[in-house]
Parts: sequence; C-alpha cells; structure tokens
Amino acid sequence: MTDPVRHLAGSGHLDRFHIDGAWVQPQGRERAGVIDPATESVIAEIPLGNEADVERAVLAARRAFPAWSRTAPAERAALLSRIHALILERAELIAQALSAEMGAAITYARQAQVPLAAEHIRVARDNLATFPFVRPRGTTAILKEPIGVCALITPWNWPLYQITAKVGPALAAGCTVVLKPSELSPLSALLFAEIMEEAGVPVGVFNLVHGSGPVVGAALASHPQVDMVSITGSTRAGVLVAQAAAPTVKRVAQELGGKSPNVVLPDADLARCVPLGVAAAMRNLGQSCSAPTRMLVPRARLAEAEALSAETASSFKVGDPRDEATTHGPIANRAQYARIQAMIEAGIAEGAKLVTGGAGRPEGLTAGFFARPTVFSEVRRDMAIAQEEIFGPVLAILPYDTVEEAVEIANDTVYGLGAHVHGRDLDAARAVASQIRAGQVHINAPAWDPQAPFGGYKRSGNGREYGREGMEEYLETKAVLGFYSQPA
Repeated sequence: MTDPVRHLAGSGHLDRFHIDGAWVQPQGRERAGVIDPATESVIAEIPLGNEADVERAVLAARRAFPAWSRTAPAERAALLSRIHALILERAELIAQALSAEMGAAITYARQAQVPLAAEHIRVARDNLATFPFVRPRGTTAILKEPIGVCALITPWNWPLYQITAKVGPALAAGCTVVLKPSELSPLSALLFAEIMEEAGVPVGVFNLVHGSGPVVGAALASHPQVDMVSITGSTRAGVLVAQAAAPTVKRVAQELGGKSPNVVLPDADLARCVPLGVAAAMRNLGQSCSAPTRMLVPRARLAEAEALSAETASSFKVGDPRDEATTHGPIANRAQYARIQAMIEAGIAEGAKLVTGGAGRPEGLTAGFFARPTVFSEVRRDMAIAQEEIFGPVLAILPYDTVEEAVEIANDTVYGLGAHVHGRDLDAARAVASQIRAGQVHINAPAWDPQAPFGGYKRSGNGREYGREGMEEYLETKAVLGFYSQPA
C-alpha cells in the first residue's frame, strides 16, 4: 500500500501519539485537518496534544535516559543502521506522504526529500563510530556526555529531512527525545515513528506528540525536565522558544530564517551559474530557509542575467505533484501561499522590474496553492523583497558595480544562514566567501555535503546541525582532572 492515509488509518496510528514505547490516545481534545495543498481538500484529521500529553512524553524520556545514555556507541549505531534501512525500504510510502501533506512533486520527494533525510541517519551512525567521547589533555580527561532529554521541534517545509537531522545525532549522542513535528505535515512523522518502533528503539527513548507551537511547543520549551530544545522554524518561533526556555536555563539550538545571497562575480560563466542559481532559489518552491533568493550580478551583465533567469523559471512545470513530469508542485499551505502573493504584489508596488511570473496561479490551474515562479530585477537593497524572507519561488536580482559593494549588499540583512559565490577565479571566490557573514557558503554549486555543518549567524539562529558538529550540539563537556595521573 502506498496511500499513507489509508496505511496510517489501517494501522490505527493516525489518531495516536507514540509515547513510552506505545501508541497512546491523546489527552488533548482538539483536532486539525491535514490539507492536500494541490486540491485544498482535507485528506485526514489528527489529534493535537496538550500539556498533559507533553508531561507524559517528557517523563517517559526522562525515565529512559539513564539506561540509554550508558549504552555502548556500537549499540546506538546498530539502531541507527536499522532506522536507515527501514527509511529506504519504505521510501515510496514516505514520498507519497510528503507529496500529499506539503505538495512536494513526487519525483522531487523520491529523489531529494526522502534520500537526503536518510543520509542524516547514516551520517549520525558513521560519525558515532569514530567520535572521541573521552580525550586526554595532560592528566585531565575531557568527556563528552549526552545532555539529556531533548525536545525537537520541526517544520513543515522539509518534514522528514528536519526530523532525521535532529533525531539521528540526538540518539547517537545518547539523548532521549520528544519530537513535535509540524501539525501541518504530520503524516511523514507518523510513518517515521512506525519505523522507530520497528527498528527496536527502547521504550521511552523516542516519543512523538502532535500539537501547536503555542501549546505543545511552549510546554516543551518551558518544561523543567527538558534539558535542550532544538527548533527549526521562523525567527519569530525561535524567539518564542528561547523566551519560554530561559527560566529553566536549558540549551536552545535554533535553525531559523534566511535571505541568502548568491554573488555572481564579474568573471563568472552566467550561462552556467544563473540557471543553477534560479533552480537553487526555487528548489522546494523556495520553501527552504537557506534558499539563495538574492542574486547579485554585475550591473553590466544585468540584461544577460535577466534573460537566463526568465528562461530557467519559465521552464519549470508547475502542476499536480503526483504527475512525474511536474517539477514544482503547490505551496505547502494556505497561509504561506497568501504570504507569497502579498510579497509579489509588494515587489511590483515598490517598483522592481518584473522579469517573469507575477501574482496568481499559473495558467490553467484554477484550484490549489500554486504560485508562479517569479523573478524581479533592478531590485534595491531596501525593498521588502530584498530584506524579508518570502519562502516561495521568488528571486530578486540586485545589480552591483564593484565586488566590494557586492559583499556589502550580501551582508546587508539581519540573516546569515547560507550564501553562494560563483566565479572562475577560485581564489577570488574564496576571498568573497570568507567575507560573507553566513554559516554555510557554496562556491560554484558544489554537491550537497551531509557532513558540512549547517546553521546561522545573526538572526538565523544558534548552533549547528549536520555532520560531527550536529552531534556535538547534544553533548555536554565534562573535565575530569587527575584522570590520567598516578595514585598518590
């Protein structure tokens, strides 16, 4: 069966939470509809938790922590291997869930959303095998120990990918977790909980509670028995979590908003890098916090960049996400669709040059949250479309006159999550990359590296995910003096 709703309804898990090793009935009485963004119809309903559900899940994780934190790394790695294998085994069912709950084009779900999510589990397993949990420093031992119970709050735009980016390293570190996935994209999270159960995760080590940010998210962030919160979401949501967590002085890791620049240097091959830049900006319909949605090009080459951008954006096939020929499905939800439309209108009102796209649905589509891939040019750095995160398929092209000005424009944002640099002179590209205030910079469109740490400067957040640094977020540092000295 590849229908995720029928599968979950048949297993009895659609209206349950996974807490303390069992599928339990929620205490909360509120429910939320799961909307198919391609049709705007309700395809399922899920329960929303309350403070009592959070309490039950946190206490289960707390009880499980002492035993799990003392397991051998090899035992934790074996569990991660089983999880990885099961994700790949059930890839089609998960891909169908992602397409239904947030509109991912089915081909993109199969080729990116699911396999990249599986990579986070593999990387966590592989890093665990070689991680030095005890290191000597003179006669002192530096120990890395699991921080404890971790609340993991994940978004709707990369549902499984963000879950595995947190759950994998947290379990590898020896932590126990309570996961609150987005209530807007809950199906893939439930399928992941089934995988965790089948993989043999010990009772209480992994728990899942659905719910809203103001109720379940706030309860997790403020809970005195939660040692750490990791959230991926908007900057506003990250601020609220940090405020709720402050009285209990718990660690907060935040992967938040972005307005990433793509600096096209004067010697760059525009025929190559502009189409790549447009594709990167509009990958996942631009619903990625690190999407390079500001393309900075030499003023003398602006017309060339506009033509290439228009050609690329116009080549995308926007439509039914279940059609294998579709490259871009609908926007994930109604609120985000409205936000994108408002920002496109703002760009027009501010006087930016509309190169292609615009407001409304693409031609031939009369229902669903479908947006037109849109490119603006002659954008000034003070325009809303150059400063605010749109989270949609909207690219702003900003001209510059000198490389120094390009760097200044690139850094002229409250965000600092990602950046791209393109140029034939690698030394010059490296020099620009070193000046951009962002947590991750891509030079000349390299392949994705799951070992590369990911996180932001400024209001893009605190902490890092992916790779070895991602696991270190879930570890405390203990110094044991005299550990290597001889007895007196």
